[in-house]
Amino acid sequence: VQLQASGGGSVQAGGSLRLSCAASEGSIGNYDMAWFRQAPGKEREFVAHITWRGAKQNYADSVSGRFTISRDNAENTMYLEMSSLKPEDTAVYYCAATSPHRVVAWGPAQSGKYDYWGQGTLVTVSS
Repeated sequence: VQLQASGGGSVQAGGSLRLSCAASEGSIGNYDMAWFRQAPGKEREFVAHITWRGAKQNYADSVSGRFTISRDNAENTMYLEMSSLKPEDTAVYYCAATSPHRVVAWGPAQSGKYDYWGQGTLVTVSS
């Protein structure tokens, strides 16, 4: 499956953005999916995960209560609604997909266990 992330941009602290991750080839319906982010000079970190049917979500502590992950398998798209944005949320955001079996075995937060990645979309939050 080929993924393409979009929706990034520049916003002031306290603002909101909605990221999208669309599959241009293949279907996301059989995959668990997640968002990761990488800030300048830092390692890529887990943001949020959603199971293949959307029944369960997981969030990093740093975004819990502010971000919401969702998916529409019929539209072949995953979303990340971000609100109450902070300057420390500034990063390139990547969407990723993997087999549900890998998430069961390794948990949702290990980037190395995701097989498919989008190209990233930049989110900049100014104070």
